[in-house]
Amino acid sequence: MIRPHFRVVIVNLTTRKTHVENVPGREVWLGGSGLGALLFEKYGDTSAAWTDPKQPLIFAIGPLTGYFPLMSKTVCSFLSPYHGQYTESHAGGRSALALRFADMDALVITGKASRPCVLSVGAKHMDIKDAPFLWGKDVFTTGKMVRNMLPGSGMRSILRIGPAGETGCAYACINVDTYRHFGRMGAGAVMGAKNLKAIAIQGDSSFSLPEGKEYAKVFKEIYEQLTETTMMSKYHDLGTAGNVAALNELKSLPWRNLQATTDPGIDGISGERFAKDMLLRNTACAGCPVGCIHIGYLREKFMADNRYLYRQVAYDYEPIFSLGSMLGMTDGFGVLGLMDAVEREGLDCMSGGVALAWATEALEKGHITEAETLTPLKFGDAAGYKTAIHHLGVGTNEFYKRLAQGTMKAALHYRGEDYACVLGQEMAGYATGESFFVSESLSFRHSHLDSSAYSADQKPQDKDAPKIVAGFVKDEASRIVLTSMVGCLFARGVYSTERLQQALSSLGYAETDLDAAGGAIQRLRWRLRMRSGYAPMQTKIPKRYSEVVTWKGAIDTEFMETLRQTYAAKLIELGQEEKEQA
Repeated sequence: MIRPHFRVVIVNLTTRKTHVENVPGREVWLGGSGLGALLFEKYGDTSAAWTDPKQPLIFAIGPLTGYFPLMSKTVCSFLSPYHGQYTESHAGGRSALALRFADMDALVITGKASRPCVLSVGAKHMDIKDAPFLWGKDVFTTGKMVRNMLPGSGMRSILRIGPAGETGCAYACINVDTYRHFGRMGAGAVMGAKNLKAIAIQGDSSFSLPEGKEYAKVFKEIYEQLTETTMMSKYHDLGTAGNVAALNELKSLPWRNLQATTDPGIDGISGERFAKDMLLRNTACAGCPVGCIHIGYLREKFMADNRYLYRQVAYDYEPIFSLGSMLGMTDGFGVLGLMDAVEREGLDCMSGGVALAWATEALEKGHITEAETLTPLKFGDAAGYKTAIHHLGVGTNEFYKRLAQGTMKAALHYRGEDYACVLGQEMAGYATGESFFVSESLSFRHSHLDSSAYSADQKPQDKDAPKIVAGFVKDEASRIVLTSMVGCLFARGVYSTERLQQALSSLGYAETDLDAAGGAIQRLRWRLRMRSGYAPMQTKIPKRYSEVVTWKGAIDTEFMETLRQTYAAKLIELGQEEKEQA
């Protein structure tokens, strides 16, 4: 039976009580991104600090979760430690399906526990267990101990933080089921501020599939398109790591803190090299038949007894860029070792790698010394970076505490803002040109997935700023529909608006104007962002981005500034309060 409302479970860590609320608005807010924004408007406070215990940490799924393949993501909404503004992060793993089996459209966590704890929640229970012994433990140790604390099986998802979340690192992530993450914008620090070390979502209920032929027909068509065509094969085969060599060839891969965009050492860290020498197996998020998660193996020698320890480390394009080329690394196994170190601390891999790339150049230029870094930092030197990653996670000294609040904040203090590779947050790995630099600088999540700008840069295009900005806005609205369902953005070629409507209809939902819903959610998200302090016109693109050379040649700085101002003006318009718009 399709519910006309959202079933939202609210847990208050301060009072250790929970209750269920039925929240209307499914036909407008859909789920996922839309539901997260709706719930933050209801329970959050854009005028209060992100550390305020009353601020909610929201996990939301969509109407198609559990019913159709690749509807496997969860949206986490919160006030970001990175910039103090409303944001969201997306993750796969088992979290979405666990929430569906726990009979929740969303889980909202408020309050602050009196001491470090673990939350266990499902359709039939809620339990908060004090766990001060977990504080300070790394992500992997925490996962093992939580599984021992909360024995169980079936559709269970375990979310946990590492030391970075405990120390308030602005880009601490939440690890989800070992290989997936709520990575960007600091969700891990929000958990840490609530004294919440881990969350176990137990899918201890069940749900029925629709009767009749329509659902089976639509499911079969979607499944066959995903598995029997080549539309998703690139994600299973080399995976996104296949982009590494291609972008290097295109002069769009950041190297050594974006001092170059191509390098002959690419063969050591290409997707082909990872597949040939390091790939152990593929795996997938729950409810996904594609298997885009690539697991590499890392062999470490114990010097004392000459034995080896093998670790399994998930890799894809983003960590190969941020912990590979951005740090001047040309050895794939060395990159895997840095990925493993970042995972242990509970750091976002992109922000962590880009932050250390800036620190390396700052050390070279004499803006900082080894008195700050505590270890030599040299491009290509894995040993120094591995030590620095631990310092960054635990906040060993004042320098690492500053760097943990964001690369630009550290750069402004120590000098070096011109070469801080920050586009709203530490950049994603696409040095493709003006459209991408502007899009990531200003867009809602400061993410390469907010629009297709990085792809547009790889093709000839007119320098028509209003036209390009209109494309940003339209692209964002269409992606919001999918992230409200909540589907994997890799499947956006399969889940067209028409296909999504067919899927919803097969479940019994009334016909919805999905384009209108996407626009409404887009405007609400921007209103929340503006209320919490976002000022698009004040954004700056660091000088380093004007020095980049791509396949198109040098950056057109005049056009980039025109594009930035045009996009900023449009975002201000989108973020206007409804009364002002009327």
